[in-house]
Amino acid sequence: MILKLKPALKDYIWGGQKLKTDFGFQSDLDIVAEGWMLSCHKDGENIVENGEFAGSTLSEVIHKLGKETLGTNGQKFDRFPILIKLIDAKNDLSVQVHPDNEYAQRVENEYGKTECWYILDCEPGAELIFGFKKEISKEEFRQRVEDNTFLDVVNKVKVHKGDLFFIESGTLHAIGKGILLAEIQQNSNVTYRVYDYGRLGADGKPRQLHTEKAIAVTNCVPPTRSANPEGEPINHGSYTKQLLTSCDLFTVWNISVQNEYAAVADEDSFVSLVVADGCGKITCGKDTLPAKKGDSFFLPANAGQFTLQGDMQVIETRV
Repeated sequence: MILKLKPALKDYIWGGQKLKTDFGFQSDLDIVAEGWMLSCHKDGENIVENGEFAGSTLSEVIHKLGKETLGTNGQKFDRFPILIKLIDAKNDLSVQVHPDNEYAQRVENEYGKTECWYILDCEPGAELIFGFKKEISKEEFRQRVEDNTFLDVVNKVKVHKGDLFFIESGTLHAIGKGILLAEIQQNSNVTYRVYDYGRLGADGKPRQLHTEKAIAVTNCVPPTRSANPEGEPINHGSYTKQLLTSCDLFTVWNISVQNEYAAVADEDSFVSLVVADGCGKITCGKDTLPAKKGDSFFLPANAGQFTLQGDMQVIETRV
C-alpha cells in the first residue's frame, strides 16, 4: 500500500515562492513558507490523495488500519511521533527555541521538539543561527533581550547544500534568509520566540515573544555538533545512499536514485518518502504511482518491498 499525501501549506510572513514555483505546490496563498509533508498534527493534517482512502486525513487512515501501521517502534509513542516539513525562508525566521518532552508535556500538553535540518539549497553567503558563541547565564540572556543586544552572542554559521544540522530541544536556532531545507522533527508545534527583528505580524502588531519560557528551556552554550551528515554517501550502482542522522526519535537518509532503489517497509516502522528533486515512479505491492519533486508518500509498517525507479533525490525517514 502506498499513500500519497497532500501537504498542509503555511503562509508565515518570512516565506517565499519556491514551494510553488520549484516544487509545484498548488495554493491560493501569496506566500508558501512551509509544506507539512508528513503530518498528523492538529495544526496541519495531511490528506490522502489516492486509493480507497482518498480524501481522508492520515490520522483517520491510521485509526482505521490500526496502530500496527506505525510499526513496533512507532507504537512506543502515545501519538504520531514525527512531523516533516519543507521550508522556504525568503527572509530570516525568528530566533527561537523548543522545549524538551518533560517541559512541553507539563506546560503545553505537547511533545517537545528535537529536529534536524537538511539543507536542500541556499543562496551564496546564507547563514543560520545555531546555539551561542560562548556560554552565557540566564541573567545575561534576559538582559540582552531587554537591551536589544541578543544577536551579539548568538553563533552564526554559513550553510552549504547538503549540510545537516541536528537541533536538540533546548538549542537556540534560527533559519536565515535564502535557505531551502527539509525539517524532520518531533510531532510538535511548540515554539518559544526569543527575537524577531522588530517585525509586525499580519495584525500590524509586533509578534509575541516568549522570553521567560525560552529562558527556562534554553541551553545557553555553544553547539557541540558539526554540520556534517552522520554518514558518507555510499554508491550502490543504481543508487547512492547517505545516512543523514539517527537518534531514538527518527532515522533519516538521503537517497539519490540513478536507476532503481529497493528497500523494505518492515515490522519496525512506517516509511516516509519525500521527493526533493527529479522524478520517476514508486512501486509497493500492487500499487505503482508516479513520483516527482514535491511528492510525499507514506508506506505502512509491514508493507513489504518497495522500489523507486527514475532519476530523483528522496528523503527517507523511519522511526
